[in-house]
Amino acid sequence: MVQNTVTQRDVNEIALSHKIVNESPHDFSIVLDDWSVTNQARSGRCWMFAGLNLCKVDTKDVLNVKDFEFSQNYLMFWDKLERVNFILEAIIETADRSTDDRTVAFLLRNPLSDGGQWDMFTALVAKHGVIPKSAMKETESSANSGRMNASLNYQTRQGAKSIRDAYAEESGLVELRRIKDSVLKVVYDILCIHLGTPPTEVDWQWKDKDGEFTRSGKLTPLEFAASYLQTDIHDYVSLVHDPRESSPEGATFTVEYLGNVVDAPAIRYLNVDIQLMKDITLKMLQDGKPVWMGCDTGKQMHRDLGIWDADLFDYAAVYGTEFDLDKAARLEYHQTAMTHAMMFTGVDVVDGVPRRWRVENSWDDKVGNKGFFLMNDSWFAEYMFEIAVPKEYLPEELQKALDLDPIVLPAWDPMGSLAEN
Repeated sequence: MVQNTVTQRDVNEIALSHKIVNESPHDFSIVLDDWSVTNQARSGRCWMFAGLNLCKVDTKDVLNVKDFEFSQNYLMFWDKLERVNFILEAIIETADRSTDDRTVAFLLRNPLSDGGQWDMFTALVAKHGVIPKSAMKETESSANSGRMNASLNYQTRQGAKSIRDAYAEESGLVELRRIKDSVLKVVYDILCIHLGTPPTEVDWQWKDKDGEFTRSGKLTPLEFAASYLQTDIHDYVSLVHDPRESSPEGATFTVEYLGNVVDAPAIRYLNVDIQLMKDITLKMLQDGKPVWMGCDTGKQMHRDLGIWDADLFDYAAVYGTEFDLDKAARLEYHQTAMTHAMMFTGVDVVDGVPRRWRVENSWDDKVGNKGFFLMNDSWFAEYMFEIAVPKEYLPEELQKALDLDPIVLPAWDPMGSLAEN
């Protein structure tokens, strides 16, 4: 009977728990959002969208407007160019190794993906600033990045070969970097063709929701950020929940060759207990602050209904076998990893305990509840991995732990997976 059903229908339709669906209304005791969702379209810029969505909350209040968007296309342009530079510097550093070396193979596997991390977002803003979306709108390639990325990956790998060939001929560092710079010029031109040329200044003016008109004049992207990006993102730190035995709580971590801006501080995580992650997330929402987060979005998710629950789909009942790896084992055996970044904008609290969380996604308003999703608390424990929070929300002993030398994880460790997607 199961075979007859599943051969004709999506297995998720059969495994879906309607009891959980019926017990998961999109109602919350705390809701921060009074704005519409954004749309990353067919690109992997979730981390960037979530970061800019976090920043726009304060910016729209400063501007006194109902809604506001920063240009995601602008940051995408500079992320791609910076990342080619970052990867080719790594290629120079590893030029004495074989292409069969695991690290070199990792660097060449998908050098120009759209993915990224919180610290990569802050590095871009620190170096290149931000601009309003009206100053650099979306293009076909920013919203559908596959073909552009294919050309960028080709040029990056071709440049890597030229660098490694020159190294084999005993060329010095000056020549290797000359080759790198020539690749960067080509990549810049390709990005301009696909995304448009990023403006060096913005002529900024707006009318607020009270009808008052303001003209600020011409501002560079860094000046625009200084004037209107009010969220102190550079005071934020990344907390992760990594329950593997090799990852002690209270320790800091970094991932080898994870990043985009060469001279930016290294990516750094602080490993904490999942309950502490929940407690801090709740406290921030109670304080009126949305929370940037990273998770394994595809597991136990109903996209159209916009629901996550750890037991949403009962595959064990369908197949007559167990699906019982714990979170640590799923990480170790590549069954789970961070795949998507979003933002918490609400929570439903009963007797002081959260039972479900409200999430702003960047998949347009055609899914979920006008683009907002519901995460039952059972799912938080199993598939949540990271949040970005101001340092002040950490207990004192963990603030001190941030100064510890980080444990260096290999480039392919799952804690770096959000930047690969």
